[in-house]
Amino acid sequence: MTESSSPQSREGPGCLPPDPTPESGGPPGTRIGPYKDCHYVASGLTAEVYRCSDRALKVIVETRDIEPHNPGREAKILGLLQKPCIPLLETFWDHQQRFVLAFPYMPLTLANLLDRGSPLPYSLVRTLFTDIFTALKQIHAQGIIHRDIKPSAVLLATPTGPAYLSDFGTAWHPTLSATAEPESEKVLDIGTGPYRAPEVLFGNRSYDTAVDMWGTGAMLAECCRLPSPKPLFESRPVHEDGNQLGLILSIFKTIGTPTRETWPEAASFKTPPFDMYRVFERQTWEAVLPRVGEEWRDLISSLVVYSSRITAEEVSILCCFMPHLDLS
Repeated sequence: MTESSSPQSREGPGCLPPDPTPESGGPPGTRIGPYKDCHYVASGLTAEVYRCSDRALKVIVETRDIEPHNPGREAKILGLLQKPCIPLLETFWDHQQRFVLAFPYMPLTLANLLDRGSPLPYSLVRTLFTDIFTALKQIHAQGIIHRDIKPSAVLLATPTGPAYLSDFGTAWHPTLSATAEPESEKVLDIGTGPYRAPEVLFGNRSYDTAVDMWGTGAMLAECCRLPSPKPLFESRPVHEDGNQLGLILSIFKTIGTPTRETWPEAASFKTPPFDMYRVFERQTWEAVLPRVGEEWRDLISSLVVYSSRITAEEVSILCCFMPHLDLS
């Protein structure tokens, strides 16, 4: 799993809770390289995050056997990207010889908004996901797979946006990742909780950018659910036995158990999902997402699907033809 792999915890290097700086008179912060008065925010599998004024510092604290986490590769990938991907401001080695990545501090994440438990305004969902799909279109055009789409990876400059895609620590690049992970031998331990794509659950090491589109679709559905945001699929904490099976069954109960007709590509997976699970009928999207506009349900259903998932490029074209796409 990635650095914030437990679905019960939304915090990690890509998730900065608002205003972690101690109140006036609190203990002084630590020094990290040229940055003074840095205050601890959160920890992940390989990194600790600190805030220093308007900067977020991702300090790499674990460098042994951490693939697919690779901070050097992360920095190189970030250097290829533009907004609405999170800008990498600089990298340096601190006095303890720890590698540090510096980003602009963002006070909120999409996870923070969802954790409030209140419905998100539909206009806000459109604004945020326009940024998210724009970021995905940009990275996918370069063959980059994010591999950990989740609400805490979407940073917000304000409660109303703009949104920035972050958490590229496990991203795959067709050239930079080729030695560690050949295209047909990618690692399967990717994604977080209810946003993990089914192809990786069944051993497909040749997965592509479609895993990001699945995660984004699951995230969009969560934002649309009424009367309050709720993950589309159930996922136990990663340390619990049966967590992967539970997610598989939740997917099957929602969009139906796949067949060779609905998911022909899965016949070549290491563990094909046929003839070994109870057969569940697919729920209608009207039942899953009641009171949501038909055009939005259609978009989600084209993302959260086993085969022929829509691409970020196709989403941008679709929205051009539906400029008034609304959740109301």
